[in-house]
Amino acid sequence: MAAADLSIAQKFRIGVRLGAMAAWLLVCVPFHYLWRIGLRWPGGRPRPWPRRFLGGICWIAGVDVTVAGLCHRQGAFLLANHVSWIDITALAGASGTAFVAHDGLAGVPLLRWLCTLNDTVFIARHDRASVHHQVEQVRAAVSHHGALTIFPEGTTSDGTSLLPFKSSLLSALAPPPEGIAIQPVLLDYGPEAASIAWTGDEPGLANFLRILARPRPVMLTIHFLPPLVSVALTDRKTIAAAAREAIISAQSSPRA
Repeated sequence: MAAADLSIAQKFRIGVRLGAMAAWLLVCVPFHYLWRIGLRWPGGRPRPWPRRFLGGICWIAGVDVTVAGLCHRQGAFLLANHVSWIDITALAGASGTAFVAHDGLAGVPLLRWLCTLNDTVFIARHDRASVHHQVEQVRAAVSHHGALTIFPEGTTSDGTSLLPFKSSLLSALAPPPEGIAIQPVLLDYGPEAASIAWTGDEPGLANFLRILARPRPVMLTIHFLPPLVSVALTDRKTIAAAAREAIISAQSSPRA
């Protein structure tokens, strides 16, 4: 979205929301680092400030989040469809999850810093030599946070359909670590999904500003679906297929 295409009201909304996001960041970062120091003591609890920060960013952006179902709090790999940058803030706010991201994001200093605050696991998709190390990183992250989210489509979709799942992204799940649930998640933006989605050649910044410029809230329902069981956990391909089928089924089910 080019600045010349924005109305005065849209520019005002963007300015107010960006200012509020910056202020919220300044509030959360000192508390986050103080909490990290405290975590060095025995019995330290998982860090709450990344969850609070990302949940707050979601709210400031004008997203109205409804949660359906329960996240498996004792430890879960969340496999979710991917529509927009909103997904990350909403899921983190709802569950405290960390994320798996491609290493391209690590090349942008500000994004890398923000990602590392929430212990994002960066993976190199084309570096087969480091797969084992990446698997260990992923498993350690879910043990530490209680939840780790992977977007198996590997990119964003239009919010009305589901792209094929890339089973290669699920190497850390085969076999699943003991005591860890593999839980599909549907991010449902309702009838406005296509207008929210970050697709095609739209730059990420343009999608970000387009959401902030909206006069009405973004309505998002996060459906935590039942964890996968039995034969669905045989290997990464069956995991990918079962999770995708569960999300497609939830998309097509009538919802109030």
